[in-house]
Amino acid sequence: MPELPEVETVRRGLIPAMEGRRIVSARANRADLRFPFPQRFAERLTGTRVDRLDRRAKYLLLRLGSGETLLMHLGMSGRFSITAEDLKRQPGDFVYAPAADPKHDHVVFDMEGGVTVTYNDPRRFGFMDLFETGADDTGPYLAGLGPEPQSNAFSGPALSQAFKGRRSPVKAGLLDQRVVAGLGNIYVCEALWRARISPKRLCASATGVRAERLAAAVRAVIAEAIEAGGSTLRDYAGADGAMGYFQHRFDVYGREGEPCRRGCGTVKRIVQSNRSTFYCPGCQR
Repeated sequence: MPELPEVETVRRGLIPAMEGRRIVSARANRADLRFPFPQRFAERLTGTRVDRLDRRAKYLLLRLGSGETLLMHLGMSGRFSITAEDLKRQPGDFVYAPAADPKHDHVVFDMEGGVTVTYNDPRRFGFMDLFETGADDTGPYLAGLGPEPQSNAFSGPALSQAFKGRRSPVKAGLLDQRVVAGLGNIYVCEALWRARISPKRLCASATGVRAERLAAAVRAVIAEAIEAGGSTLRDYAGADGAMGYFQHRFDVYGREGEPCRRGCGTVKRIVQSNRSTFYCPGCQR
């Protein structure tokens, strides 16, 4: 599932195609994705202007001139593509993912200026919803989310306070969206390795100096992943079709049985809460 860096990469790719432009027409080619579309979905979008394109955690948020916000989640295989008459690519600049199968094109936005933005989702785990702009904190998806990992609200002391007294493993603590928003399995594994903290350590014992190291590691991993355009493991591609590159920098994720880059042991895989965890027992304590 795309995590924060992938969603942020998609957001940045969509901005030139959507922000400041009017939606000339919107089309939903089916009645639902993971959930049914809101009532009069296409009608409510058609003719309105996209004032701003935001992101919160793993959600994309189109702030519309109508006073509504279109919330979009990519699910596991959701992908946006942009087509325009003057769209040009520089060969060799990126590795491009295979073109999406048009039979899975579920939502199409015809934008002002002859630009078309298409949402494709073979597995249909993504979803879209409309709510009144300004009601982020009261809706079913955004309410209760923790701070963004790159925000001033996320810090060692804040993480230490959130972990205080918690008896769950630190990996579960970081995946709790109420503690920090947008983190997923990949970047939690990578951040824990950088901070030299075992994913099995209890949250209550990862406070103080450890929380400082961990918060810094989270910030660094997320920043580097965004710079690399995210990680492409299966379905993910940016809005321009380019695949992410951060998977080539993984220190532990997906490297079971390979030597730790610190030369202190072998990367091990365990299962926590039905998810694979990759770490080095030699340097993560």
